Amino acid sequence: MISLWEAIVFCVVVVGVIFLGIWKSRDEKDSENTEKGASDYFLAGRGLSWWLVGFSLIAANISTEQFVGMSGKAADWLGMAIASYEWLAAITLVVVAFFFLPKLLRGGVYTIPEFLEYRYNTGARAIMALATLVILVGVPTAGVIYSGAKVISVFFFGPDMGSFELGIAGIAFPWPILIGCIIIALCGTVYVFVGGLKACAWTDLIWGAGLIVGGGVVAYLAMQALGSADPAHLIHSASANSGATVDSLKDADAWSRLMQLNAGDVVDGVNSSGGKLHMARPENDPDIPWTALCIGLWIPNFFYWGLNQYIMQRTLASKSLAEGQLGIVFAAFLKLIIPFVVVIPGILAYNLYRDDLRAEAVVKNAVEMKKLEDSAKRDMTVIHVTDSYLMENSTDGCAFVKKNASLMKASPDVVKELDTAIAALQADVEDKSTTMAQRSQLIKPIIKINDEFVKKAKKDDASYAVTDKLVGFDYDASFPTLLKKLLPGTGWTWFVLAALFGAVVSSLASMLNSASTILTMDIYNKLRKDATPRSLVRFGKFGVLICALIAFMIAPFLGSPSFNGIFNYIQEFQGYLSPGALCVFLFGFFVPKCPRCFGWMGILINAVLYGSLALAYPDMAFLNRMAVCFGVIVVVGLIFTIVNAARGGEAIVLPAKNEVSLESSSKAKVFGVFVIICTLLLYWKFW
Repeated sequence: MISLWEAIVFCVVVVGVIFLGIWKSRDEKDSENTEKGASDYFLAGRGLSWWLVGFSLIAANISTEQFVGMSGKAADWLGMAIASYEWLAAITLVVVAFFFLPKLLRGGVYTIPEFLEYRYNTGARAIMALATLVILVGVPTAGVIYSGAKVISVFFFGPDMGSFELGIAGIAFPWPILIGCIIIALCGTVYVFVGGLKACAWTDLIWGAGLIVGGGVVAYLAMQALGSADPAHLIHSASANSGATVDSLKDADAWSRLMQLNAGDVVDGVNSSGGKLHMARPENDPDIPWTALCIGLWIPNFFYWGLNQYIMQRTLASKSLAEGQLGIVFAAFLKLIIPFVVVIPGILAYNLYRDDLRAEAVVKNAVEMKKLEDSAKRDMTVIHVTDSYLMENSTDGCAFVKKNASLMKASPDVVKELDTAIAALQADVEDKSTTMAQRSQLIKPIIKINDEFVKKAKKDDASYAVTDKLVGFDYDASFPTLLKKLLPGTGWTWFVLAALFGAVVSSLASMLNSASTILTMDIYNKLRKDATPRSLVRFGKFGVLICALIAFMIAPFLGSPSFNGIFNYIQEFQGYLSPGALCVFLFGFFVPKCPRCFGWMGILINAVLYGSLALAYPDMAFLNRMAVCFGVIVVVGLIFTIVNAARGGEAIVLPAKNEVSLESSSKAKVFGVFVIICTLLLYWKFW
């Protein structure tokens, strides 16, 4: 898959850039013994210029969790709709630059939780710090390690990989994933351990630029492959209502083929039911309904870009407010480009290599079926068949659903309805003139019935067990498959792999540095108020190792189909914190009479409410759950504020520490307006 000379160049480049970061992080004038030591290690001495801030933001954000997770969601039914995470982020970043960043820099804080003590009280800071630490280490950090390992396993091993079994509870996962996790975790830990944030920032400059170029190369090669692909193969990935035919594809160029294959109105259902070139999805879409574009999607966006420690740590390290604002707006502009090198290649991966994605799914399903064979409740286990599995494996899928009906003692009416639906599906399978996409509507009634069996079995978990989902495609393998199919022999393999590997290590290092900063400054420094700068840096390095170890232990298990893809896992679990934290900070920024007790109460109420909604309404899109939680916490905050004002509570005035210049940037304002206009035009084009 990679020639000897490319392997050598790859190693030289990766090692060289890491050593560059470590070298640039060293400052002979300021050792860890000085008062500036902690600021150097955790905030790069508050000396980052706008171009370092901008590229560092992009490199920290865009990594394999995007290239693996986001492109995977694009390959599935979401298509272009997943780009909302990127394009709405552009507007979000402009708002953060002019409304969030001035407040945070004025307080001279090291961490986001530190602001809550500055505005509310110690309890609010402690709860925010603990919640942020748990989610940061267990969700995005572990997710980056897994997604990087996924690229390694698919590119170098493919679907013919075995499984590594642990002797505890029969847990199993593909062994190349474990090897990949070890490689990624070690490399990311080494240079952040030595160089801190400054090392991350300098390497981010190179990886950020390389990642965009590398993604562009893959997108270009994928479009070339689409232009030369066999129309008879491509037609099976066409949207059911696209109107595409083999004849219409024959003489079409690559761009026309992309448009034809994925055209058509948006339709709820299995992949290929409807068009993929739309930003707005139906209101019952489980991931991004159009309602989420009104409120729900803005919540994780504002939390991530304005209050997420490992992202905002770069802007907190700006040498001035003006430099930070320019850097953020520059990053916002780059966000507009990302969907063209991440999302569209994901769509193309399904069009070009759906058979390879199906082969990768066989690995996941084999692990799950092995667990079923070894289960003590094998005869009382309901098999969780998904629509994509039934589409690609109709015979086995129908047999599993019939077994479930017998096991759950389905009523005669349900059995009759199921038999009718299965007969219709089997007749369509035998009709060779129909496409896979046109079969999607026949899948729905069978899956609807089986989902009821699954729900009943989960409620009666004392009597029954339920397997993880059996899937028809491994969509997380979309981008790695593109690399494997397109890069060898082009001379670009070393470059793209180096950019991806560097981005993984960069994101991981950034997250570990941020987790370590919170652990050190928000927890250790509060417990040991007499800690010296030297002891803070030493404990920070120890924290890097602990956080890396915990994330590494979680990462290999994130390939489970129950998580619905790595991108969903990262976004959904942050909902336990993001709506409540966003409300608390907004009130802290802009409502001086909001009482101090709201700081910790808003975060706790959100966590309880979000979890309760997940249990009570499991079919509700998690972005809609976020919107509900956000609305409730806003109401609670308003009530607290009104009561506090009625009791004569005084407005809280925050003192300014003025550690950096707080003069705003007029250039950033103009460029910010330009970015917002470009974003609106993109939505108009793809709505």
